[in-house]
Formats: sequence, C-alpha cells, structure tokens
Amino acid sequence: MKLLMLGWELPPYNSGGLGVASFNMAKALSKRGVDIQFVLPYKAKHHEAEKFFDVLPASNIPPLINENGDYVAMGAYSGTCSVCRSRSCKHAKSYVEGFIGATRRYADEVARLVTRRKLHPDVIHAHDWLTMEAGVRAKLISGSPLVVHVHATEFDRAGGHYGNPLIHEIEYQGLVMADRILAVSQLTKNIIVREYHIPADKIEVVHNSLDPGDLDDIVVDANDYLYAKELKKQGYTIVSPGGVRLTAQKGISYLLEAMALAMTKNPKLLLLVPSSGDQRNQIIEMAADLGISDRVIFLGFVRGSRQRELYQVTDIFVMPSISEPFGITALEAAHSHTALLLSKQSGVGEVLRNVMRFDYWDTRRLADEIVNISLSPGLSGELCDGAKREYLKFSWADVAEKLSHEYSKVMARAKRNAAKWVEFAAEGAAHA
Repeated sequence: MKLLMLGWELPPYNSGGLGVASFNMAKALSKRGVDIQFVLPYKAKHHEAEKFFDVLPASNIPPLINENGDYVAMGAYSGTCSVCRSRSCKHAKSYVEGFIGATRRYADEVARLVTRRKLHPDVIHAHDWLTMEAGVRAKLISGSPLVVHVHATEFDRAGGHYGNPLIHEIEYQGLVMADRILAVSQLTKNIIVREYHIPADKIEVVHNSLDPGDLDDIVVDANDYLYAKELKKQGYTIVSPGGVRLTAQKGISYLLEAMALAMTKNPKLLLLVPSSGDQRNQIIEMAADLGISDRVIFLGFVRGSRQRELYQVTDIFVMPSISEPFGITALEAAHSHTALLLSKQSGVGEVLRNVMRFDYWDTRRLADEIVNISLSPGLSGELCDGAKREYLKFSWADVAEKLSHEYSKVMARAKRNAAKWVEFAAEGAAHA
C-alpha cells in the first residue's frame, strides 16, 4: 500500500502532541509494510523518522526556531491575540491570516510535488486543518481517496469560544471533501457532527496510543529537577500538567485557582508548570496575584528527556483542559506511575478509567481531589497502578491495524465508484 501522508510537524521539530502522534502512527504503519511519503512544510533532518518512511519537504525553508531555541509550529497552536486572547479579533486577524497563507503555500507545493512526481498513492492521509487544503488539492490531481485525521478542531483550540471563521471554513471544506474522517476521540467526533453537520457514519474514532518502550529509550539526565526532588524528601507533593502549552485551550488558569485553594488545606504542594505559549505572562502574573508564586515553578518549554523526567518527579498529573480532543501526555504520565486527574472535557478519559475526573471550571472539586490524593498514599497508589494496567492493553500497532482497515475500505469504495463511472460512460457512449 502506498500512502501520501501530509503533516505539519515531526519530532524533534514539534511543539505539541500533533507531531508525536503523526510520527508514531506513521512508524507503526511502516512496520506493517505501508510505503509512506510524509510531506512537511519545512526542510530538516528527521533522523528517527527517516528510518521508517520517506520525509519530503514542501519547501527549502528550515524549521522556525524562536529566541529560546524552541520550534515554532507555524500556526498549529498559535493565532491568539496577545492583547485580548481572542482568535478572531482585529489584532489577531492579520496574524492568523499569515498562517493561513502558510498553509496555502504548503498546499501549492504539495500540488506541485504530486504533479511533478506523478504520484498516485492508494490513499492520502492529511492531519488537521493545516494540511486539509493540501489534501484536497492532492486528491483532485491524483484521483486518490482522501482521509482527514482530526486531532483538534478550531472549537477546541479557541478554548470554548467560536474561534476564527477562516479556519472554520478550511475545516468544513476539508471534512466535506474527505472520503473518510478519523477522530481521535468520541468527544471530537461529537464536535464534528454537531458543529459541522457531518454525517456520523462518515467518521471513525481512532484513539491515540503509547508504546512504553519508546519512552524507556529516552535517556534521562536526572539533574533537571533536583529542587523538586529535595522538596519531595521534605514531604511535598509535586503537581504538574506535564509538557503542556500555555494556551486558553489547556485551562491552566483553572489549575492555578485550584492549587491556591488546595494549598490552604495542604501547604506542602508544589506546582511545576512549563512556561511556553501565548498565555505565559498572564499565568505568571496570575500565580503572583493568587499569592502562590513561591510554590509554583515555571520551567520553560519542556520536551524529550526533560519531559520524561518531569513525569517521573510528578506525583499528581492534572489535565485541566477546556477542550482536549485526546491528550497523549496523560498516557505518558501514567507510564511514570503518576496519579491522574483529568477534566471531563478530555478525550483520553474514554480509554482510562482509573483516574479522577472533574469539570474544568469546577476548581473547588479539583482542589479537593488534589488534596485527597496528596494526603492519601493508598488512593494515590491505587490510581497509579490502575491507570498503568489500562494503558498497557493498547499500542500504536493497534492504531496502525485500525488505520489499515480504514484505508482498505476507502480504497475499495474508490474502486467501486471508478467502475460505476466507467459503466456510466459506456452507457452514455452507447446511447450517443
């Protein structure tokens, strides 16, 4: 099977879970014998990915790196206004339109690539709105069926608000033109059906996964969080949302409010928070306003070995997302024997049951759950053991099997439709 996969990022040049999920599913598919050409918008060496599939650049532009040395996702998770935190205000308009322009240039390059190389893949697989237009263009040129994989919608990224109408339009056109839609959770499928009025039978839920061996292969320095380890020896409980970006979608402000309440009942709590994202300054100021800045440590952007060690030092992992389509970081935290607290608006809760749940806005309940786990070693141990037993039951190989099944279905449907067109043309010629 020949697969043309369109994605916006791959590790190590990724700023979130989209690149991690794209890489792991492509890697698992390649192990099943799928021949993959993965097209990125930038040119860079991806040594690990290139062991499993072909990585093609759509341009000669190198990855964008900011002043802190972190990869910038070229609009994948950005586009909020630094003034009012909106994605559709007058300040953000030109910013978002700039990234939409980048996706259209990517679509142009993908179209040229398909035409120049005369590519006729069995299936085109496009990840998220950033590559949807490119997927549609590739479909029209090659005649191959298009599978659109939705990791997050604009409704998710806008953190409960409407978001940018231009992005909505791109998502809608991509979903309509797709031969099959994959959603990372039932939560995401429900949003697609409710907000975009796509028939439910056109959408298949394929949850993300985790291969524990991949995490075990990451070499940990063991020196990044010595301060936290020392406080643990003094009886402190370490709380963290993992390597999350500080955006409206992730709900970190609610976690800060809950921590302020929890610290009144258990002062020996320490919160470790990454400090990368458009809400960075707002969250730092909020911690000071709540009077807990002495027990909140901001870490900068966290990835790789630093993120792996962060999970190892964390006692309670909290995912306070306003809308989280899946949330691979929860599986990564579970692998490190960490108790999990997940918002009811998180898709990963569909596959993990040994967790505590809360509505993202219910800061009092979240505070109580943090306190209960921090003061009860028995409860903490039960949650850690239960979540680890659950996530070990599935893997990226299972995801690859489901994807292969979906590919086969769209290929068979495309073949039937082609045969019908040939029959229709023959009848028309006979009548003529």
